[in-house]
Amino acid sequence: MTSRATPRGAATRARPATREARPAYECDACGHQPPKWVGRCPECGEWGSVVESTVTGPTVSGRVVSSRAPAEPARPIATISAAPAKARPTGVPELDRVLGGGLVPGAVVLLAGEPGVGKSTLLLDVAQQWAVGAGSPSLVVSGEESVSQVRLRAERMGTLHEQLYLAAESDLGAVLGHLDAVKPGLLVLDSVQTISMPGAEGVPGGVTQVRAVTAALVAVAKERGIATVLVGHVTKDGQVAGPRVLEHLVDVVLHFEGDKHSSLRMVRGVKNRFGAADEVGCFEMHEGGISSLADPSGLFLTRYSEPVPGTCITVSMEGRRALVTEVQALIGATVAGSPRRTVSGLDGARLAMVLAVLQRRTERLTLHDREVFAATVGGIRVVEPAADLAVALAVASGGLNLALAPHLVAIGEVGLTGEVRRVGAVPRRLAEAARLGFRVALVPQGCGPESTGVTPEGMRVMEVTDVRSALQCAARASAE
Repeated sequence: MTSRATPRGAATRARPATREARPAYECDACGHQPPKWVGRCPECGEWGSVVESTVTGPTVSGRVVSSRAPAEPARPIATISAAPAKARPTGVPELDRVLGGGLVPGAVVLLAGEPGVGKSTLLLDVAQQWAVGAGSPSLVVSGEESVSQVRLRAERMGTLHEQLYLAAESDLGAVLGHLDAVKPGLLVLDSVQTISMPGAEGVPGGVTQVRAVTAALVAVAKERGIATVLVGHVTKDGQVAGPRVLEHLVDVVLHFEGDKHSSLRMVRGVKNRFGAADEVGCFEMHEGGISSLADPSGLFLTRYSEPVPGTCITVSMEGRRALVTEVQALIGATVAGSPRRTVSGLDGARLAMVLAVLQRRTERLTLHDREVFAATVGGIRVVEPAADLAVALAVASGGLNLALAPHLVAIGEVGLTGEVRRVGAVPRRLAEAARLGFRVALVPQGCGPESTGVTPEGMRVMEVTDVRSALQCAARASAE
């Protein structure tokens, strides 16, 4: 038997086969790599976040990564200057309050909010104030409006400074070209979902495009020291539209909130690498634009010539800010079946709980067959448990037709057994109420001056243990 000859020049050992590109899938939100495309990521549950990518080379997880010389050597922390991270005021006090003093050169801020709430108006005012006071130009790039439309708004607001530049672009390359020509200290991009990046997959506003555009803008802002503000869209749930990694790429995330039927607007800090992340700034919308509200408590109070039943004052906390807020309640007629429980600015579940406690723990009050309407004043939304006692007193005042003293405030959480529980930041709440002229305060046991060591000037603080004692103290204060 003859053996088959090996062809001349054949390799004596096996060569590694080159691996061709193969399709792979990855979730833009969490990085999970499913074996095939799915509409919803099985790891994080996001819809439409799984995209196709191309993986080349070996897939061995233990690949060796060679070291290289760093761009800048590590230095002792004491020798590093903190001056580049010093914030510069924007000229808008309430926004500076939320940002922690102002905008840091090279920082990227993401401002998200519902359509029509006033994001573009606020940022146009910020760009104007920056051009006036910072000594460097500011550039506003609009991907949703023409320069003529922005000019009309600026004319109405009186923001026509010569160092304020406008551009209407939807291409990232053109935006970078404007940065080279203007060399601004502040860039406002309205909005990041309308900008497309050549070479990136997907359509403008898609997950891949938004992530690529944001990453490129962050790199440019850090390299050139440009303070950048990106406007972001929100979903129907109020979350920032786009991949979750978008919030991780930027330095500051702000939410612009407000009811379109109210003049009150709030900027709430969600993430801040340069300051506190729980600050809140208050603004007022008007025909001439938007203005800061250093003392917004007056918006949430109604001035009566005489005491009116069904009202009670509380002090809510928005971040670190104490806001004196009025709670109103109206007790309707007796109805058959299930009576309505309607709320505006309050938590409906907590109102139902307070009504059940009042029905159970008070003798003279009958609420199970009567309609109850409860609301706050001025468009503010109060959902914290510290407003429970004020809601209970307002409902009892309306149901018993007993007007409470106009100089009384109530602070405390109501439990299912009728007890009044302790809440946080009571000294700060009482100080704000005393500043506005309130003389009597009902607080939970253990939150009075004897426990906290703080006595607001001109205020009498009364500790209450349950709803029944709170009603008695409120009646005595009203009779004095």
